[in-house]
Amino acid sequence: MILPYIPIQIFCSRLVFINWLQNHLLPCPFKYLTGIDCPGCGFQRSVMALIQGNFQKSLMLYPAAIPLLLFFAYGLADKFFKLDTSKNTIKKSLFVFTGAIILVSYGIKLWCLYGHYKASV
Repeated sequence: MILPYIPIQIFCSRLVFINWLQNHLLPCPFKYLTGIDCPGCGFQRSVMALIQGNFQKSLMLYPAAIPLLLFFAYGLADKFFKLDTSKNTIKKSLFVFTGAIILVSYGIKLWCLYGHYKASV
């Protein structure tokens, strides 16, 4: 019987896929050139944590990952099912909310990163 082995095959193929994704993350050109994280740094690792089911780690790596994924999912659903009004109020609100989370988390990241440096007097 092949039926009992299907969950094992799905589990193993998921592990292989996650391992492949972790080994093929795209490098950040901004960080490569400047040495400073960009506002999007951490998104790929955060999505990887979401795929693995670790929501807390995902939020710690990149707080805007879940709202950003929801924004993209809503945008795709709106494209096919016309969910929003003619002025796109829901889409614009989600965009502003997600952008605010990105900017605030990036500001906190930079503040904590450079906050320990003291001006030499």
